[in-house]
Amino acid sequence: MDQLLAMRTFARVVEAGTFTKAADSLQMPKATVTKLVQSLEAHLGVRLLQRTTRHVAVTEDGALYYEKATRLIKDLGDIDNSFGAAHGTPRGHLRVDTGSSVASRIIVPALPEFVERYPGIQLDLGVSDRHVDLISDNVDCVIRGGVITDLSLVARPIGRTAWITCAAPDYLAAHGTPRHPSELEGEHRFINYLSARSGRPVPASFARAGQKLEIRPRHAIGINESNAHFAAALAGLGVIQTFDYIARDHIASGALVPILKSWQPAPYPFHMVYPPNRHLSNRVRVFIDWITGRFAELA
Repeated sequence: MDQLLAMRTFARVVEAGTFTKAADSLQMPKATVTKLVQSLEAHLGVRLLQRTTRHVAVTEDGALYYEKATRLIKDLGDIDNSFGAAHGTPRGHLRVDTGSSVASRIIVPALPEFVERYPGIQLDLGVSDRHVDLISDNVDCVIRGGVITDLSLVARPIGRTAWITCAAPDYLAAHGTPRHPSELEGEHRFINYLSARSGRPVPASFARAGQKLEIRPRHAIGINESNAHFAAALAGLGVIQTFDYIARDHIASGALVPILKSWQPAPYPFHMVYPPNRHLSNRVRVFIDWITGRFAELA
């Protein structure tokens, strides 16, 4: 038995909650995962997990072993990372999750530079506007926007972006140009962005000279994915509030027209988020530095 592999596999089962999910994240057959955990239990002479048809529960011995095993795995990672950092060659598997507009507008266009700079890193980029569970989904880090309310996670600021409110010229020609945010609650058609977490429309925010407004336009159109949300504005379906980095090229070309420019809300913060007990490898560090630079270029 490869004891270190078995320990890592057991820890992944605990974090994922099921053998199937653990096998998927480890890219192993489920039978291999099961055999490794059984071999570890036989080696230790204790039951680490209680299995049911849909879930696994950690025994008292299993919880104690998990705590000690993850500490050892982290220490080994620190040793490996120290040598990699000393030689300037970060390598290994890096799993990052982010929203679709950040992926398509900020990360992917610049990825050739990252790949050339760090050829030893195998990057898996998960793209979705939903929030993943960093532990059970076995993600190293995620890029999240807004205020981070989960105090169990580490959140490192990586950049900020301005908001912009805009619409297609054809829409404004047909419906007129709003002069005040309150007009968006009337007859104007506003394209709502739907929260991936709650499914409810995210309010539009505005600020001017210390006055802050939160507008909840009537719900005519709602979309829960940022690229499709933006495409709806290009199609002339209504007014949209989105990030400057998404809209700036289309505004420059005249495909969209900025409105309510004097009502500018505060810039929107982005963070790199990761669990406090997860080893922050050198490959995660260099990715954080790189993505922070990308946001700085867009300012």
